[in-house]
Amino acid sequence: MAKTQPLQSTQTSRTKSSTNKYVRDFILNKYLYLMMIPVLAYYAVFHYAPMYGALIAFKEYSPMKGILGSEWVGFAHFKDFFGSYYFWRILKNTIVISLYSLVFEFPAPIILALLINEVRSKMFKRVAQTITYMPYFISLVVICGIITDFTNADGIINRLFMLFGYDGQAMLQKPELFRSIYILSEIWQRIGWESIIYIAALMSIDLEQYEAARMDGASRWKQIMYITLPGIMPTIAIMFILRMGNLLNVGFEKIILLYNPVTYDTADVISSFVYRKGLLEFGWSYSSAVGLFNSVINLVLLITANYISRKVNKSSLW
Repeated sequence: MAKTQPLQSTQTSRTKSSTNKYVRDFILNKYLYLMMIPVLAYYAVFHYAPMYGALIAFKEYSPMKGILGSEWVGFAHFKDFFGSYYFWRILKNTIVISLYSLVFEFPAPIILALLINEVRSKMFKRVAQTITYMPYFISLVVICGIITDFTNADGIINRLFMLFGYDGQAMLQKPELFRSIYILSEIWQRIGWESIIYIAALMSIDLEQYEAARMDGASRWKQIMYITLPGIMPTIAIMFILRMGNLLNVGFEKIILLYNPVTYDTADVISSFVYRKGLLEFGWSYSSAVGLFNSVINLVLLITANYISRKVNKSSLW
């Protein structure tokens, strides 16, 4: 007992010391903690509280009975979805479009940031950034209207093709062209805005490294390969992890505005399928089950990408 008392007193003093440290930190940074309240409230109200509604996926939801009063059906909706004709089609389309986006859209802002960083004219940099930012601030409805007009049989793109002997065709009516149109329009709309974070990361690289490399005779290409890219690699890793966490969340707003029954075979994705089943056909429970399945897959991809990034280049979200 004589030996236990000093040990207990030591543990008690450590606990008090830790508590006092947190209290002092709160007092010193009270205004910073107050600034966190709106952000925490936003996520609590709009991101965590709605998770209660995920129970709908396991019930035969009726608005009259409410979530708790609706009949419990377990995994019946998941079984219906996995056994339906639409499962493999929308899963394939979602994965293919997501991989196209990862391969072609994700590197695009990195390449643009590197190109802008190599330009010496400040005026040209400002003009290039302004032009590439502009499409991001245009309403998505307007963007889709522009895409539809440009890809019509008598649109500007078809008229250009006609100069080379091709026949005009409504491109959005061609299932095999939908994915290419979607990815190219995504790059055009988002490349400038998404390059901002990489340009900011480039600004943090020590310029003395470039001066030392030039003195050693390194070319511009070698400076990019051995200084610039390693300097922004942690940022690229973090953005890649975040992209993996949303890999299957293909932007359904644009797809809904562009697709039609003719292109369902290549354009219909999980999010658009949830929209049709949930809001147009009032299958709330079924669409919730599909959406929950999508969220679980995204969570698994996020954790996997974070783990691999932490092991490979020591950069991760947690």
